[in-house]
Amino acid sequence: MAGSLDGVVLVPVADQAPGQVGTRTRFTYQERDGHIWAEYAGGDVVRGHLVGTRQGDRIDFRYVQLKTDGRTASGHCVSTVAELPDGRLRLEESWEWESQEGSGTSVVEQPLP
Repeated sequence: MAGSLDGVVLVPVADQAPGQVGTRTRFTYQERDGHIWAEYAGGDVVRGHLVGTRQGDRIDFRYVQLKTDGRTASGHCVSTVAELPDGRLRLEESWEWESQEGSGTSVVEQPLP
């Protein structure tokens, strides 16, 4: 199993569509006893929160965010935690909006020091 996400900051490796998370978004994760939560902001996101559970290297969570245009959005994501060869953590994600149309995949990882 890959390491704990507690206190870890992750960033997207690529921009998504406008109004979604992008390379300027920063996620700060917490993890305790199989529970995962994070706050995120940056780019087109003023504030976002996610909450979910981790079993092994699989995370299942819901997210909600406030965008710079004043709209809110929410969705569901399933992520796989992986450890990169240099020891950094990466999440490979499949997500789907629940409050609007759209789904996709994304990757977030610890930035290089």
